[in-house]
Amino acid sequence: MIKAVIFDLDGVLVTTDELHFAAWKHLAEELGISGFTKTDNARQRGVSRMASLEVVLEKTDRKFSDEEKLTLAEKKNDMYVKSLESLDKSAVLDGVFDFIAYLRSSGIKTAVGSASKNTPLILEKTDLADKFDAVSCGLDTQKSKPDPEVFLIAAQKIGIAPSECVVIEDSDAGIEAAKAGGMYAVAVGEAENNSKADISVSSLGSLYRTIEMFGR
Repeated sequence: MIKAVIFDLDGVLVTTDELHFAAWKHLAEELGISGFTKTDNARQRGVSRMASLEVVLEKTDRKFSDEEKLTLAEKKNDMYVKSLESLDKSAVLDGVFDFIAYLRSSGIKTAVGSASKNTPLILEKTDLADKFDAVSCGLDTQKSKPDPEVFLIAAQKIGIAPSECVVIEDSDAGIEAAKAGGMYAVAVGEAENNSKADISVSSLGSLYRTIEMFGR
């Protein structure tokens, strides 16, 4: 029986991909790296800030200390947060508000499980902050996806067993994390073709019968 749905943030609820890409690309260029592409950016989907930085740094022979890496990651984050100043509810993907309302009216708890430490800010600026029973993000976790920690913390916060949770994800790392945590996994967007997912759909609009599919 499904009692909760846990959403990834970027690419599932909102779209800030271009803002992330612009910030990482700007950092790469400052480091003399000219070959950072959207394909590289896609590999950063769903993983921690430091893991994302490594995707950039593998394109240079320069060596950086752990302290220098932390400084670089913070610099990128500062650029990204500054770009969030203009963020509003228009960044929310089609169908999100309606789907969340449908779940809540059906008695299903809702939560967010995201690697981003900026999750609370993004939810606030996009009018999504009051739509969830709990938020688990990079501020709560020590491990990044595909470790299931972020989703297990979300389940714990809402008091629902992992086996009664559905995770909606757009990254391969996120799908692996959901399955590792003993949860059902729904793949959308970039992860639509992930064979490890229980269900794959093109958009949230296709998910109104998800609860029935999982035997509610």
